[in-house]
Amino acid sequence: MDGVTVEPATTADSLRALILRGVYAPGERLGEVELARQLGVSRTPVREALRRLSAEGLVDITPHKGARVVELSPADLDHVFLLRAHVEGLAARLAAATIEEEALDRLRADAEEMVRYALPGPAQDLDRVYVLNSRFHAGIVQATGSGVLPGVVDSLVHTGAVLRTLHGFDDDAMRRSTQHHLEIVAALRARDGLWAESVMRSHLMSARASLLGPRPAERTA
Repeated sequence: MDGVTVEPATTADSLRALILRGVYAPGERLGEVELARQLGVSRTPVREALRRLSAEGLVDITPHKGARVVELSPADLDHVFLLRAHVEGLAARLAAATIEEEALDRLRADAEEMVRYALPGPAQDLDRVYVLNSRFHAGIVQATGSGVLPGVVDSLVHTGAVLRTLHGFDDDAMRRSTQHHLEIVAALRARDGLWAESVMRSHLMSARASLLGPRPAERTA
């Protein structure tokens, strides 16, 4: 045994954090032996962690070739954001008619906390923002009461892409993103589905622009 064995979930959490912080870049090989040595565990929990992260869409495992950090092409990322804008926009519109006041209060609290941790300064903590952002978006989808939408959205949310987007925001984009969250809550509280959908779509397309830049059609126009 080449280290102290820990639970696979703990190893998965540690490896996920390393990937999200850019220690392992998109496309980089993830060798079990090297990971076990770095994380201080045996190869068994590393293997289980890689499987878990593969299910999350962070790791690509190819038989006889091993594991690599998933690398999405700009075109794939563009499609992800377009699909999310449509699906999560729909979720926001539906949630406006069904969301309860308690859920609205939780969304407002998360949105306000994101302002505190997202904006540039000594308090900035993008890992915390990632957690809050994920909870915020999931809360809106759950508020629809749909049995289908949560699975659809989960299949579209690529963890690495979300964190890369957060790190790619300039100051203006970060402020715009936090204000979008607050406005989405206001639209939901007003029970205005069209307003909520519009802001959610704008929010996701703004994030797409921060990560990928101008759309090809705009560059050639």
